[in-house]
Amino acid sequence: MGFHDNGRQSTKMKEEILENGDLEPVRLTLLAQDDEERQQPQGERPPVVVRFNDIADRVMELREPAANMLAPAAKYLAPAAGLVAPLAAMFRPSFLPKTGGKGKLRATAYLDGLRGFAALMVFCLHHQMWAHAFAGGSMYLENGFGFDGNYYFGALPGVRTFFTGGHFGVSVFFVISGYVLSTKPLSLINKAEYVALGDNLASALFRRWLRLYIPLIIITFVIAIFPHVFGIGMTFKPEGNLKDEIWKWYCDLKNTWFIWDTGNRVLLDYHQHLWSIPVEFKASITIYTTLLAFSRCTRTARLWGEIGLWYYFMYIVDGAYFAMFMAGMIICDLEMGAREGYLPGWMQALAPLEKPIFYTMFAWAIWWGGIPSNSIELSHMRATPGWYYLSFLKPQAVFDYRWFFLHWASAFLVASIPHIGILKRFFECRFCQYLGRVSYMFYALHGPILWTIGDRLYAAVGWVNETHILNMPKWANAFPLPRFGIFGLEFSYLAVFFFLLPLTLWVAELATTVLDDQSIKLTQVLYKMTLPEKPAKLPAPGEKGPGSPKTEA
Repeated sequence: MGFHDNGRQSTKMKEEILENGDLEPVRLTLLAQDDEERQQPQGERPPVVVRFNDIADRVMELREPAANMLAPAAKYLAPAAGLVAPLAAMFRPSFLPKTGGKGKLRATAYLDGLRGFAALMVFCLHHQMWAHAFAGGSMYLENGFGFDGNYYFGALPGVRTFFTGGHFGVSVFFVISGYVLSTKPLSLINKAEYVALGDNLASALFRRWLRLYIPLIIITFVIAIFPHVFGIGMTFKPEGNLKDEIWKWYCDLKNTWFIWDTGNRVLLDYHQHLWSIPVEFKASITIYTTLLAFSRCTRTARLWGEIGLWYYFMYIVDGAYFAMFMAGMIICDLEMGAREGYLPGWMQALAPLEKPIFYTMFAWAIWWGGIPSNSIELSHMRATPGWYYLSFLKPQAVFDYRWFFLHWASAFLVASIPHIGILKRFFECRFCQYLGRVSYMFYALHGPILWTIGDRLYAAVGWVNETHILNMPKWANAFPLPRFGIFGLEFSYLAVFFFLLPLTLWVAELATTVLDDQSIKLTQVLYKMTLPEKPAKLPAPGEKGPGSPKTEA
């Protein structure tokens, strides 16, 4: 049956329906109009003219009946809308533009952006090493360019930061923390406001452990019960039952997070990426006690004391992490000194050379931030082109040479950025500020998402290892994608990477709102609950207080 036969059959069906009277008048009219148009020759159809005023008039006619019909429902929907609006705001990425214009940035906003970008580099490192683990990823990308005759684009100086710059990112975290934790106390010390300094340090020290660990307690608990509740494996071997798992989780947390543990046990079985958090807390105490110890010293004596403590951590004991925090404090003190005019004379004399100095520091930071990190053996570093002579700079006290060079790289980076306009503006952009806001939860949650969703997606597109074949054979090569592209930027890798990146950021945004922000508020409430009520102000000598008896002249 051809097209025209279908038309005749349709006309016959319409006639039968009309005889039975089964259609309402409106549809009868439409059918009649359709028949008239079908009978007209193609060239004789009248042009269709639609006037905007006619449409507007018709919309206005329908508006009032529709409003009357929806009025009863609106009364019940209004409370629901009030509940939904905050939830919708929670799911909305904070880097999207908001009404009301761009808010004013803090003076140290670039540090927030730098912290967020450093968290992104940690994300890149872990994804590169996870997907390319059985393809020689660490050997080819974490070693220097030209090591053992291997020349990969991702191993080039500077470029390697975007492939394997995660360790550089962690050292940047530490220097930024030393800077930020010192900012308010140093400003109070310079103003000789010692009562306010005591209040500030007491509040900060009370809240620090709670602020760092409350979100992580919840996250690690979910990770611990995940295999038992959902049947999805993680990076640890689960216990036989949920009760034993919860007990092991409790013991693991209390032992790992005990700050005076002399065994230096920092790796948490349930989330090894969180090794840096106990370091963060220990170094925070170091910063607070140092500020208090030097608070009554002269500015010159305080600077020398900070430098001496930094030297102790870096060159006398194996305390590179704490040296990074001290470097952040020293940079903060020097920045304040430049603004308030108490820098040492020899530093003030270098003011005309500011640009060359800070551009050189930035270049040095990018170079040393790419320290070969496939091994902690010094011989491995010396076998890498361009690093042989630098290896002799490592102090005897430093066990892992990588953190010595990363300390200098991160300190130079943090010190140089505020003096290089284009870099400062980049880290103050909306996206970097967004990364800075969610950086803590981004750092804490990118691992669990990689181990569950990411592991399966990478296996599905072709990045398969023997554990996939043994434990999840259905995911192995489920929908393989081509691997064309340079090493570390293959199409199949990037397809999964750019799916997981926004997903992880979105989950981090939710966790920041639900966990991190609420833990900060909770610690503030708990601290205020412990404070005594402020006593009533006593009248000055000779001054009559309220309720004093009146005396007559």
